[in-house]
Amino acid sequence: MQIGFVLVLMPWFSFGPVGDWNDNFLLALLSEKTGLTVIKSAVTSGWFKGAVSGLGVVNILLAFWEIFHFNDAVAALEGTRRD
Repeated sequence: MQIGFVLVLMPWFSFGPVGDWNDNFLLALLSEKTGLTVIKSAVTSGWFKGAVSGLGVVNILLAFWEIFHFNDAVAALEGTRRD
């Protein structure tokens, strides 16, 4: 669930030591070393940020689903299925 929240918030907000999504040193280094500036422009686009946030929302929804179905999973592992 925590990774989901990070994926939802990270592309849009600046977090102290982590910095801004658009000002990423590793991304700039990769773009410079490979000569593919399209990588940096694609990763910093709103479309990509939205896709990362959408992945975070899916992660959060799956976390809640697993929380609500935890007892069923334990029962299935123990061999005492509850229907």
